[in-house]
Amino acid sequence: MAYHDGMTSLEQLVAAGLRERAELRRGAKLLVAVSGGLDSMVLLHILHAQAALQGWTLSVAHFNHQLRGRSSDLDEQLVRRTAAALKRPVTVGRADVRAQARTVGLSLEMAARQLRHEFLARTARTGEISTIALAHHADDQVELFFLRLLRGAGGEGLAGMKWRSPSPMDKQITLIRPLLDQPKTALAAYAREHGLGFRTDATNFSRVPPRNRVRNELLPLLRKHYQPGLTRTVLRVMEIVGAESDLAGALAAEWLAGRASARPAFAGLPVAVQRRVVHCQIQNLGLAVDFDLVEKLRLVPRQSVNAGGNLFAVRDSSGRVKLRPKPLAPEFNPEALDLELTGSAGVFLLAGVKVRWTLAGPEPWTPRLRPRPGREIFDADRVGTTLVLRHWRPGDRFQPLGMKSAVKLQDLFTNARIPRERRRDLLVAEAHGEIFWVEELRMAERFKLSKTTKRGLVWRWRRA
Repeated sequence: MAYHDGMTSLEQLVAAGLRERAELRRGAKLLVAVSGGLDSMVLLHILHAQAALQGWTLSVAHFNHQLRGRSSDLDEQLVRRTAAALKRPVTVGRADVRAQARTVGLSLEMAARQLRHEFLARTARTGEISTIALAHHADDQVELFFLRLLRGAGGEGLAGMKWRSPSPMDKQITLIRPLLDQPKTALAAYAREHGLGFRTDATNFSRVPPRNRVRNELLPLLRKHYQPGLTRTVLRVMEIVGAESDLAGALAAEWLAGRASARPAFAGLPVAVQRRVVHCQIQNLGLAVDFDLVEKLRLVPRQSVNAGGNLFAVRDSSGRVKLRPKPLAPEFNPEALDLELTGSAGVFLLAGVKVRWTLAGPEPWTPRLRPRPGREIFDADRVGTTLVLRHWRPGDRFQPLGMKSAVKLQDLFTNARIPRERRRDLLVAEAHGEIFWVEELRMAERFKLSKTTKRGLVWRWRRA
C-alpha cells in the first residue's frame, strides 16, 4: 500500500464533511468499523491519513459474521494485516448470525446488523471511545431511499442515514458516516490510485435480498432510461425531505415538552406535526411505528387501537398516547327496555340517558317544532306504541334520513369517527323490528314527517 503526504481531492472533501457535518473535534478517540470491503478500507485509509493532522486516536474494529465460511475468515485476516501495517490496534468479534436469526426470528440482514452494533458499542465502551466511524456512502443512501419508499416510509425514513446519529445500542455513543456524500465510483477510484487491497462479498450479487435487487436491477434501470444523475437527484430530495422532517420533529418535541395550558390544542396542529407527535409517543412507548397505527390514533381520540399482541394504544383528546393491556370494553351491551307509549307523554331512563316523549296531534301535523340537538320529531303513527330502547348490536342496520337504503350501523359509526369504546354506550330505538333513532346520528328516513303525518312524536333525550 502506498500512502501520500499530500491530501487528494477525496480526502479534502471527507475532511470538510468531518468538520462541518460529522462535527468530529480535534484530538478525538475514534473507533473505525472495517469489514474488509472497498468502502471501509477507503474510510480507514483516509482517516489514517488525517489522524496525525487532527490529533485523532484511531482504533479498528472488525466483526466476523461467519456467514461465508472461509471467505469471512479471509476478510478478518485482511483487516488484521492492514491494522498492523498502520500500527493501529484492532478488536475482532465473532458470532453465529444464522443461529441468532433463527433464535430471535429476524432476517439474516437484521440479525447481522443487531449483533454488529452490539459488538461495536461494547468495543467502544471498553476503549472509552465515544465515536464510531461507519463507511456508508452515497450509493447506500440511494438504495435505502428506494427500499423505504417501496415500504411506504414517511419523511423521517426517506431522509435516510444522518452524518451523526446515536448508536442503536448505546445512546451515549455517536455514529458518524464520513463518506455519506461520496459515490462508490469515487471510492473505487481512490482505492485504485492508492493501491488499496479489499475483499469483495459475493453475496452482494445475489438477487434474493431486496437491497441487492434495488442495487443490481432497479437503480441501473433508472439511471439508463430515466435519470443518469440519479444519485445526485435523490440525495437532493433526501436533503429537502430531511430538513422538513426535522422541522416537524422539532415542533412535535416542543409541543410534547410544553405545558398543557400554554400549548395549542392537538387538533389545531398542522397534520405533519400531529403525526410526529403521535409517532414520537409510540416510539417512546417501545412500539413498532407504522403509518396505519399513527393515523388511527391521530384521527380518532379515545379509540383503542391494537398495537401488537395484547397491547392497545389510545390517544386522549389532549393528544397524549397511552398503552392499555386490552380493549376498554366489548362493543355489545345487552341492556334493553321494552316500552309502551301510553297517554300523551312519558319519560324513561336507560344507561344514564333520559328520554322524554310527547305526542302532538291529532290535528293535521304542521312541523312547528324544528329538529335541534337533543330533539327529533317522528311520524307517531309509523312508530306505533310498542318499541324497544337498547344499546346498538353488531349487525344492526339503519336507514338514516336522506339515504335510499339501510346500511350497517358499524359503518355509519366509522364514517362519523365515533370511537369503538364510545359506541357501546350509544342507544337505539326500534319499532316493529326496525331502528328509527340512533343516538348521535340522524333520524330514520321511513319515520320522518310528511304531508300525510297526523301526529308527531317529539323525542327529547339527554345523557347524564
